[in-house]
Amino acid sequence: MRVLPLLPLLLSGWFVVPAHADEAQDWLKRLGQAEQQHSYQGTFVYERNGSFSTHSIWHLVQDGKVRERLLQLDGTAKEVVRSDGRTECVTGKLASGLGDVTAVAARQFDPQKLNDWYSVTKEGDSRVAGRPVAVISLAPRDQHRYGFELYLDRETGLPLKSLLLNDKGQLLERYQFTSLVTSPPDESQLKPVGQCRQVSLADAATAQTHTIHPWHSDWLPPGFEQVSSTVLRDPRTKSEVTSLLYDDGLTRFSVFIEPLQGAAVPDARVQLGPTAAVTRHLSTPQGDMMATVVGEIPLGTAERIALSMRVGKDDTQAKQ
Repeated sequence: MRVLPLLPLLLSGWFVVPAHADEAQDWLKRLGQAEQQHSYQGTFVYERNGSFSTHSIWHLVQDGKVRERLLQLDGTAKEVVRSDGRTECVTGKLASGLGDVTAVAARQFDPQKLNDWYSVTKEGDSRVAGRPVAVISLAPRDQHRYGFELYLDRETGLPLKSLLLNDKGQLLERYQFTSLVTSPPDESQLKPVGQCRQVSLADAATAQTHTIHPWHSDWLPPGFEQVSSTVLRDPRTKSEVTSLLYDDGLTRFSVFIEPLQGAAVPDARVQLGPTAAVTRHLSTPQGDMMATVVGEIPLGTAERIALSMRVGKDDTQAKQ
């Protein structure tokens, strides 16, 4: 939903309304199940870093399986076809961040866990794409994550609009349907119209699930846990690149570790809309390495994570 995805998701009114707390939890549960239960098709607008793009989506739930096709309508046609969350083919590159947006909607939320790191409340009711929606606010309880505001369809629980806001209430990302039909798309509508490059398991044949020198972080923002670790071999340099994924139940960020091999690469910190990208040098017994943190988290948080990466046994995991 990055709505998941794809939506990494949103918030605007940050006032606590206890009377609506239980109802908000129920809506999150519906959101976590909506993508697995309802077929639909529609058009949505995606806004990020001052730029807009328009997309069509076809989402089919059939025999317990979910198939989906996204098509970017602006400029050169760009599309992706997925089956049960796995990308089958892709043409070009969709707008940055869209993958996370769609991923959010497909995830099973743990309301109790989210309550530890976000204040979850129902702010009221509204309409999006001509349909009644409930407005759910997720306000962060610390400075290490952004807030979300979700507009969930009353009939299906699907996210028809999401806003990602920083601590000053400024909009960082918007995902909003302009039209939605809750009827199943035809098989023909799930087939790509362009030259969609097939993505096979062979594309990740060099991936490993562990390495002799596992990496970890000496510090993580409260609530974030490592959910995956992959080691890839760069076909050009033949060096191993470690990829770590962290999650707090709503937001995710990735850490990439690779050897410098004598290369002169400067440290960097960049903020593109909601996405922070921080690169820092690390000195290890195996030589100089480069740690890169990428995710929709505040820049200062990303920088602290990059400087906290360590190799070897993790005996101080998640010092908070």
